[in-house]
Amino acid sequence: MSHDHDDRPRLTAAQAAAVLTPPPGRNGGDLVVESLQGLGATTVFGLPGQHALGVFDAVRRSSLRYVGLRVENNAGFAADAYGRITGEVAPLLLSTGPGALTSLAALQEAAAASAPVLAIASQIPAAGLGGGRHGYLHELRDQQAAVRDIVKSVHTVRTASQIPSAIAAAWESALTAPHGPVWVEIPQDVLLAETVLPVVSAMDANPRELYPRPELTIAAAHLLSNAERPVIVAGGGVVRSDASGKLRALAEKLDAPVVTTFGGKGAFPWEHPLSLRSWLEDRHTTDFLEDADVLLVVGSGLGELSSNYHTFRPRGRVIQIEADAGKLESNHPALGIHSDAREALADLLDAVERREDPDAADRVRTVLEKVRGRIDAQDLALEQQVLAAVREALPAAAPSFWDMTILAYWAWSAFDARRPNTMHSAQGAGGLGYAFPAAIGAAVADPTKPVLAVSGDGGAMYSIAELATARQYDLPLTWLIVDDGGYGILREYMTDAFGETTGTELSRPDFVALAESFGVPAVRTTPESLAADLGTALAAPGPSVVVLPALLRMFEPTHL
Repeated sequence: MSHDHDDRPRLTAAQAAAVLTPPPGRNGGDLVVESLQGLGATTVFGLPGQHALGVFDAVRRSSLRYVGLRVENNAGFAADAYGRITGEVAPLLLSTGPGALTSLAALQEAAAASAPVLAIASQIPAAGLGGGRHGYLHELRDQQAAVRDIVKSVHTVRTASQIPSAIAAAWESALTAPHGPVWVEIPQDVLLAETVLPVVSAMDANPRELYPRPELTIAAAHLLSNAERPVIVAGGGVVRSDASGKLRALAEKLDAPVVTTFGGKGAFPWEHPLSLRSWLEDRHTTDFLEDADVLLVVGSGLGELSSNYHTFRPRGRVIQIEADAGKLESNHPALGIHSDAREALADLLDAVERREDPDAADRVRTVLEKVRGRIDAQDLALEQQVLAAVREALPAAAPSFWDMTILAYWAWSAFDARRPNTMHSAQGAGGLGYAFPAAIGAAVADPTKPVLAVSGDGGAMYSIAELATARQYDLPLTWLIVDDGGYGILREYMTDAFGETTGTELSRPDFVALAESFGVPAVRTTPESLAADLGTALAAPGPSVVVLPALLRMFEPTHL
């Protein structure tokens, strides 16, 4: 069999000469950088370490923008947010052993939230690999074993010529639905060794498209078109696949109410007549979903939070569209459609027949009124006042990042995100310390908009070092720290469960003075002045901190 090569690009004489005589002094680190640039990367996050210096020196000699954070876990959170905001791969440069391991909590969040993070870690010299105890600095018996259960894929490099292909394969994996973090590791000596390989040119690493099977689309469209009470649950997959417009068109064509999960905030307009908003931790919403004769779940696995702590028991047919095959029918039997949300919604929109339900908006309004009545009966005016102040101060297009703190738990249910892909939290993996370093990543991704981070005083202590990062890069972000003197949500959980607390009360710094010591302007506010103070901070250039001393409480759960 002969192959026709006539359609392949031909090198000019100058290009051919450059390939045959690459510039001297390049090493494995240069191949990493050239590969990233060839794939379209413009920004990298990370923290230098002894084994990774070959990469960092190559970054210095490149056009890549390097954003260095003070802790590897925080660098991972920043890369996570950059990936969420841009939809592009976010390279994360790590060193061996402690540096690599310190990033793991951030990679777990990236995996849970499907953020395309490309972690490139160094390794001990190649001669020391294989599990022997050679005593190299940072040595682990099997560094890959620490990450294999977290990331989508692991790509191992042992020679310089393997670098471009490994990075391209990892890049493709990170961007194939569902997005997620991937891992490449390269020995120190491979990064430092001089190479005579040609300069890496532009590379293709196109993600594989994930389309729904047509017979499943037909079956789903038939169920939805003939349903009496269809309802849609929109998860984070709708936001990540940029499918909010198609979701709205489908909901309006079917007259189907829509509830968004906490990861799907902004996927459907908050004030739309068909919007059940995000009150998933409420029995009134759970009852409404259970009463649906056909429930379309898009881009969600109906996990613990989205199912009101697994108390949800659907009585009708469930259709589940999910890019992660492992989540299909993992919690409820369904017509499982393994597909990217955007592609599946597009096909469904064409296939369903228009149905009209003049009572749908009234039924939605009734549920929301019941939810409102339940909250209003609990003396929670302060919490609602604070959340409303944040919404008032935050521009509609400005992204916000929320730590695991009581105000964020309120926001999951009660905050109007206004637009898709503007509200993000650490509710995927549930670790502390996400908000501020993630806001750094978002501000790097788009410095034209102010960015808000929201933390409690306990979570804030995880990220204090990154005030230096925000100041160093002069990033337009504001950090709201709600100071209640401890781990507030754990205080509530322990009090409810045991009648007393252990380990929840914290000594903490004067956050205003501490921020100012970093050269970051800060103000102490009150619930009454919060909207004005936050608005002023968000409108000012560069980083700022707003501290709100307040003891907030959660609304009563309905799943117990």
